[in-house]
Amino acid sequence: MSKPSSFSLRGRKALVAIKDDRDASIVRRQFERLGIEGVAWEPGAAINFAPDLMLIDDDFLPVVHPALRALLGHCPVIALLGTETPSRLKLVFELDPASFLVKPLRSAGIYAALVMAFERNERTNEFKQQIIKLEQRLRSRRIVLAAVLQVMHSRALAEPAAFALIRRTAMEQRKSIEELSAEITAKGMLPRAIG
Repeated sequence: MSKPSSFSLRGRKALVAIKDDRDASIVRRQFERLGIEGVAWEPGAAINFAPDLMLIDDDFLPVVHPALRALLGHCPVIALLGTETPSRLKLVFELDPASFLVKPLRSAGIYAALVMAFERNERTNEFKQQIIKLEQRLRSRRIVLAAVLQVMHSRALAEPAAFALIRRTAMEQRKSIEELSAEITAKGMLPRAIG
């Protein structure tokens, strides 16, 4: 299944935490035009759905309500800024917003903020996946190094020759170098079939 485009917003669901009725009305109208279902949140209200996006008014900061806090980090957040003081901006940073809008809101800029929020969220998720893969590779490098050292000592080989032997054996057994290295470190030697 392909991921939805950041530019296509129809069918998405947003949790909207806005205090000012005028600002809420502007967001509601824009969401209707864009095909987004906006669900208004009131302090103390339970949240019984997983939003694709959250709009959080800086008047609700710091976010102390457990239901709202629990959603942070699970979907992109657009912060609505009314005050640009350092203390207020510090509270906004705690939301890790993907985008922001300045109050009083206007209809212009909402679409751009939404697209930027979804795109930033997608890129952040891609970076997180890359970091996980790199961390796994780093952990596997330690295993490969340990296997190379074992082969070097058991076969009296230099490092390039020991690694070449492990690589050749892994190819012949249709395993990754990391898998074979884990077997070598667990058993203390290369598998008998290859020599």
